[in-house]
Amino acid sequence: VMYDINTAICNKNVEDMFVTVWLGIIDLTAGKMTCANAGHEYPILKKPGEQYEIVRDKHDLVLGAMKNLEYHEYEISMEPGSSLFLYTDGLSEAIYSDNRMFGINRILENLNTDPGRSPEETLLNMKEAVVGYTGGMEPFDDLTMMSFAYYGPML
Repeated sequence: VMYDINTAICNKNVEDMFVTVWLGIIDLTAGKMTCANAGHEYPILKKPGEQYEIVRDKHDLVLGAMKNLEYHEYEISMEPGSSLFLYTDGLSEAIYSDNRMFGINRILENLNTDPGRSPEETLLNMKEAVVGYTGGMEPFDDLTMMSFAYYGPML
C-alpha cells in the first residue's frame, strides 16, 4: 500500500510536496496489527493494565520524496483492552507563548493521567490540554489525533 501511494504521489508531484503517513491494518479476530511508518510521529500504545508507551518503530522516508522506495512492515499485538494513540506533529510541536513545545512528555503525561479513558474521552482531554497549554493561540500546523481501543475478537 505504501509503495503504491508513494508511486502515485511521485508521478504527479510537480510541487515537490511530501506527506508523513502511519498505516495500521488490524486483523480484528487475532488482534494483530500490521503497520508501516513513512516519516510520521511514533504511535503510542497502552496494553491492558499498563501505561501508554511510545512504540519506537522504524521510520521510512516520507511519501512523495523519492520513487521506488520499499517500506518496512512491523506488527503490534493488540490484546483485548489495548489502546493506540496517533497524532500529527501539530500536537507535539504546539507552542506556548515563550516558544516551548507541548512535547511528547506532556502527551504521555496526559494519556497516563487516566489510561482507562475511552477513545472519545482521550481525544477530548488531549485537545483541552493542548488548547490550555497554548493559551488558545492559533496553531501553526494541523492538529490531528486518533485514539483506537481494541476490545477483542468480534463474535
